[in-house]
Amino acid sequence: MNEPLDLLVVGAGPTAIAIGAEARRQGLSVLLVDRGPLTSAIQGYPTFMEFFTTRDRLEIANVPFTIPDDKPTRRQALVYYRMVVDHYQVPLALYEDVEEVRKEGDLFTISSRRLQGPRTHRARAVALATGYFVNPRRLGVPGEDLPWVSVRYKEPYPHFGQDVIIVGAGNTAAEAALDLWRNGIRVTLVHRGPHVKPGVKYWLKPDIENRIQEGSIPAHFNTLVRAFLPEGGVEVETPSGPAVLPAQAAYVLIGYQPDADFERRCGVAVDPETLIPTFDPETCESNVPGLYVAGTLQAGRWTDRIFIENSRDHGPKIVAHLKGRLAPVGAR
Repeated sequence: MNEPLDLLVVGAGPTAIAIGAEARRQGLSVLLVDRGPLTSAIQGYPTFMEFFTTRDRLEIANVPFTIPDDKPTRRQALVYYRMVVDHYQVPLALYEDVEEVRKEGDLFTISSRRLQGPRTHRARAVALATGYFVNPRRLGVPGEDLPWVSVRYKEPYPHFGQDVIIVGAGNTAAEAALDLWRNGIRVTLVHRGPHVKPGVKYWLKPDIENRIQEGSIPAHFNTLVRAFLPEGGVEVETPSGPAVLPAQAAYVLIGYQPDADFERRCGVAVDPETLIPTFDPETCESNVPGLYVAGTLQAGRWTDRIFIENSRDHGPKIVAHLKGRLAPVGAR
């Protein structure tokens, strides 16, 4: 069997790339393993999205984000993070799903599956940086898996001439509704709460509220989705009683949550209410020695609290702590 890695990172988003780049900078052997492509979450963003965050706050691993624009687009971010991987020659194992992380003595055994079949890695340490984008929240109602119902909004153009329902009233839902409306699509917002969520971005909130108030974007608040109908349309329960809203497309944009079950299978203690894992904020090490938790996983259910800009230091923290553990006693 091959020599064990110093560090295996589960994930291949910006946080994972930052960890891998720092490990390479510090001379550690590392591998990033992800069930999908590089930066799959960013690939899932709306096609023409522009980050509100400025380019300098998206930089990782001391690599400048050199573009003429102050705020990068989705496409520019995809190019930048790929460039960081190329610059540091960070090893990747993409489209490989990690199924189990098991501590055996001083080493971890990582069982994964790829198209060619099962695979096993060994590593002295493991960092979980899986994010949450693969785990969208679900309504749990009939018809949610129909082909015209989606959990990710990409662009408005396929929907010209259609009635589109947006379920939710957070940032993603508001942005999608406004984008659809500005491109001539009939769009309706449905939300179980009494109003647009208070946490919607400060420049976005008055925009969506004004469109609702003027009637450009009809909104049904205090309304529950009961079913998506096979022939089209959304069955809802409004304060005035049941109704069926016309729809040929629907987007359920009610947020995401971390895969806490996977964390628990790895041995990490996760709070059942908050889904916040046990970890040391100074080192990112979990309750399992040598197993680290990084990026948005640290925030549990509150996926809007940790972003690229405030998790960029997780890589240096993890690698510094790991180097201290791996160093011979006399060299510490």
